[in-house]
Amino acid sequence: MRQSIKSAIASPPLVLTLDAGGTNFVFSAVKNGEVVGETLTLPSNGDELDACLDQITGGLQELHNRTGREATAISIGFPGPADYKLGIIGECNNLPAFRGDGVALGPMLEHHFDLPVFIRNDADLFAYGEALAGALPETNKALEESGSTLRYKNLLGITLGTGLGAGMVTNGKLHEGDNSAAAEIWALRSKLHRDSPVEADVSIRALRRVYAEIARMPVEEAPEPEMLAAIAKHEAKGHNAAARESYRRFGEALGDAIANVLTLFDGLVVLGGGISAAHELFMPAVMQELNAQYQPREGTRAPRTVIKAFNLQDEIDRRSLLAHKTRDIAVPQSNKTITYDPMKRTGIAISKLGTGRAVAIGAYEVAINEMNARSAKVEK
Repeated sequence: MRQSIKSAIASPPLVLTLDAGGTNFVFSAVKNGEVVGETLTLPSNGDELDACLDQITGGLQELHNRTGREATAISIGFPGPADYKLGIIGECNNLPAFRGDGVALGPMLEHHFDLPVFIRNDADLFAYGEALAGALPETNKALEESGSTLRYKNLLGITLGTGLGAGMVTNGKLHEGDNSAAAEIWALRSKLHRDSPVEADVSIRALRRVYAEIARMPVEEAPEPEMLAAIAKHEAKGHNAAARESYRRFGEALGDAIANVLTLFDGLVVLGGGISAAHELFMPAVMQELNAQYQPREGTRAPRTVIKAFNLQDEIDRRSLLAHKTRDIAVPQSNKTITYDPMKRTGIAISKLGTGRAVAIGAYEVAINEMNARSAKVEK
């Protein structure tokens, strides 16, 4: 964990965190940058507002009681659209209970608990947690141990589940945008259906829809992703070809979306969320997209991105990313040489922290930063 978290204040506070997914809410208590005790998971009840709000307050209250009411803040990861600074949630696609003029979730919780409440995009917090204590420091450590001079400072975190979310971290700073709307990857145009956002092809509902189409069954009867993965791997009965194709199309659309982002954002990529557990089924299509080539109508073939992508779950790919392949070239009009590595590269990792833990760590850091900033203003 970064030193800034441990030394931000004399006595590290305990912060209650919530990772609000479309299916489940995951509550954690975090202290000194680490999750303490057991997490609490509850269904989101995302179709009915009062039940959903009761679940949020009830889960936080249970965790607050468990930890002896020691918490000094609440920090939440919530899907957008939202005005995160004000704590107002807009019409959230994956939690349809939040419809209308907006729900003042932050102010409601501050009134209920008499604690400061900080809300950020859930995928942003996932990316932040992975940048602080997950894929980014882990990859940089491996690069250092291999003798490579390459170090990553930027990270793109993507969550795969009920919907498609993303967050970006640059030089240790969470990139939120001027309207709390940065990294809204879900709204990119889908390669597979040009009149639809990519989330329509990279989500739980997309997997079930493709399976149902191929297996010729009503979509409401299609298995959930975990069962689809088991069918695809011949571990359960079902339409194997349909299951495999549903994950292949998922990977193709996801790979194209990542490639689009990497043309503007140069950094490491980490995938999380429930569907990431089936990465072996969709990663081949992701990597094929990332390392594909354009065939222009005129001219020669060109790479899909200027950055070579490596699958960090594949040992050969991992070794290739870590390899220190430098060359010495002459400095013109001198007797000197200079050493450099000509390959631009990135790695696509699967979260080892786990999505809930990464969100909790990111949420904790946000709370610490905000509380320190408020204290500094008071001192002035």
